[in-house]
Amino acid sequence: MVGPTPRGLKAPGREGWLYSAVPERSVPVNPAAPVASTGELLGHPKGLYVCFLTEMWERFAFYGMKALLFLYLTQHHKFSDANGYLLLGTYAGLAYALPLLGGLLADRYLGMRKAVVFGGLLLVFGQLGMAYTGEAASGIQGQGVVDGFAVQVMYFALALIGVGVGFLKPNISTIVGRLYADTDPRRDSAFTIFYMGINVGATLSSLVVGYVGIQYGWGYGFGLAGVMMALGLVQFIVGRKHLLGQAEPADPEALKAPLFAGLSREWLIYLGSLVLTVVVWQVLQTRINFAPLTALAGGHEVTLTEVVALVLGLGLGVWFIRLLLTDLSRVEKGRMVVLMALIVISALFWGLYEQSYGPWVAMAERTMDLTTFGLTWNAAQTTAFGAIFVILFSLPFAWLWPKLDKRGLNPSYPAKFGWGLVFCGLAFGVLAFSTGTAGEDGLVSVWWMILAYAVLVAGEMVLSPIGLSAVTTLSIKRAVGLMMGAWFLFSAFGEIIAGRMGTWAAIEPEADGSISSAKALVVYGDVFTDMMWIGLAAGVLMFALTPVLKRLMKE
Repeated sequence: MVGPTPRGLKAPGREGWLYSAVPERSVPVNPAAPVASTGELLGHPKGLYVCFLTEMWERFAFYGMKALLFLYLTQHHKFSDANGYLLLGTYAGLAYALPLLGGLLADRYLGMRKAVVFGGLLLVFGQLGMAYTGEAASGIQGQGVVDGFAVQVMYFALALIGVGVGFLKPNISTIVGRLYADTDPRRDSAFTIFYMGINVGATLSSLVVGYVGIQYGWGYGFGLAGVMMALGLVQFIVGRKHLLGQAEPADPEALKAPLFAGLSREWLIYLGSLVLTVVVWQVLQTRINFAPLTALAGGHEVTLTEVVALVLGLGLGVWFIRLLLTDLSRVEKGRMVVLMALIVISALFWGLYEQSYGPWVAMAERTMDLTTFGLTWNAAQTTAFGAIFVILFSLPFAWLWPKLDKRGLNPSYPAKFGWGLVFCGLAFGVLAFSTGTAGEDGLVSVWWMILAYAVLVAGEMVLSPIGLSAVTTLSIKRAVGLMMGAWFLFSAFGEIIAGRMGTWAAIEPEADGSISSAKALVVYGDVFTDMMWIGLAAGVLMFALTPVLKRLMKE
């Protein structure tokens, strides 16, 4: 690895960004540990476990709902595959982008505790809103007669969840950092414990919410996610004393003082966030038809989220070019160019990776024998395999890099990104190959899905935490926050890309509304082969560029 691993990056994985910014945002008010104390549990402040449980149940709710979402859209509301994939990508993209705003508002005004409580409330209402499913659509998938009111309730519930995640997600990890002094040797251990809460929540959610939603009804699955989020929020509120006053507003008096029309800044933030929720509600379902402008190419329809993402990407590009034209040294310019290249390519990785919640779930539902060791899974539950492998692989990969470094074999940042993309491509190769192994019943063994997840998560371990380290190592000091924001933003772009790429695997049902496993296997075999080559080609490109990028980092 080039450069040191940032504090708090003990446990790798996608969710590592939750605490990657700890060195920037969670520096305690005083360099020493807080004077106040409510005692310790297993060698750590009790506040750590308050945050652990809050985040665990938030991730339980988020990933449980996400595991069910595509199946719910296509089976209950009869969305076409393409529209289901697009909404999944649009929603997830917004959920990963909005934490930038929530973190900023908490830092400057609300404080982390108030932001977590407000975000938690929005999440509870959103998850419980998803529990209202209305009447099931009638007719054939993609052409069904839908319950319009129920669909609008769903869109608004998704908007509430997206904005709620924006307030809760970045701030709960910041509180953990503030419970420890900068020099406290327990700090890294604390984030490892916290990270385990994330993965325990993600694993349990797919298994439990996935089971309840499929077995007893969609509303019960979503409702369970909301109830558990509510319990997590209650224990956070009850346990506030264990946060040692480290999550309060920077200026409480200014926050409470009337600012406009007799309303305080705090209430204006809350009201503004509700307005933002209404905006997101509309953004999620707005499409723009560019056919008149692209008639020669056949024309196509894009989501408003994709347009916003393009504008933000162009804006970031303009800012970056202007930054390079300032008085940076040659070395600083080179390192910033390398960092931006890594950030941009990460969007492609996440675009491929997040197929696991779309086409992978659809493949499990339509073409797989989901029985192993006498147990029968459902398609939503297969998403738990990813979280399980993250838990299994975290310590081995944490052990691997120092060992390779001692032998002079530790790959550079660009090379690790190349390996991450190669593993990602190979995961799709596993599933593409599996489509030719169907048994007499026309189904493929779920063990192929398990193997694909193992390979995919190996790629995640190589790329995700390394990207976070690269941001803090390669960026110039005055731009670390913005470059970390760029990393988050391109993670959101990856979700949107995933939705668009997922449409390649869309399948039109037969006249009777059925989709045969044979037809589905052909589609998934072709699409996953294409995605395999995209991942492998991107990985090979990164290997080819590695010498140049390494030189830029050192010049």
